[in-house]
Amino acid sequence: MTTEQRNIKKHWRNRYLFMRHGHSQANQQRVIVSSPGRGVENFGLSEHGEQQLAQLVADWQWPVPTRVVHSDFLRTTQTAAHVAARFELVPSVDTRLRERNFGELEGLGDEHYPSVWALDAEDAEHQHHGVEALSRVASRMQAVIGDWEQQVSGEVILLVSHGDPLQILLTALAGKPLTSHREQTPLAPASITLYGHGV
Repeated sequence: MTTEQRNIKKHWRNRYLFMRHGHSQANQQRVIVSSPGRGVENFGLSEHGEQQLAQLVADWQWPVPTRVVHSDFLRTTQTAAHVAARFELVPSVDTRLRERNFGELEGLGDEHYPSVWALDAEDAEHQHHGVEALSRVASRMQAVIGDWEQQVSGEVILLVSHGDPLQILLTALAGKPLTSHREQTPLAPASITLYGHGV
């Protein structure tokens, strides 16, 4: 853990559960679904994803969330609904938690991800193929936390988002270059990372 990371965590007012959505139909079909036009109403959880979430909430091993906030994509909305129902919470939407937009690669096979990640490793500002820049993803994700840090304290806030945005966020919070986001172990579907005050 870097000194910067320790300092960030030391001053946080809340704890956060960063959660990737459960296994989705997009994962199952191995296609890129990153645009709101396709992802908000379609490509929800797969049958496997539904089973993952049922098991996760039945065997919950994390701090009990006081709030559940999620991307408006169907797969994250359904994921958040499972957890919110378990703890009798009303989930809320924040579009800043959306999937990273992969531009012209939308709808193509997921074998195209590595070519974007290779470009990421060279330039956090690149927008080749119309892909959303790392810097923009990091900015919007961090802004969500910044807003909650100003509004409340002592809470456990579950943020349900997507693989790339969460890895980019965690890289930024660790004080590492955004270009190194793929050096982290990829976040598995339905995985949770605890972060913040007192962790």
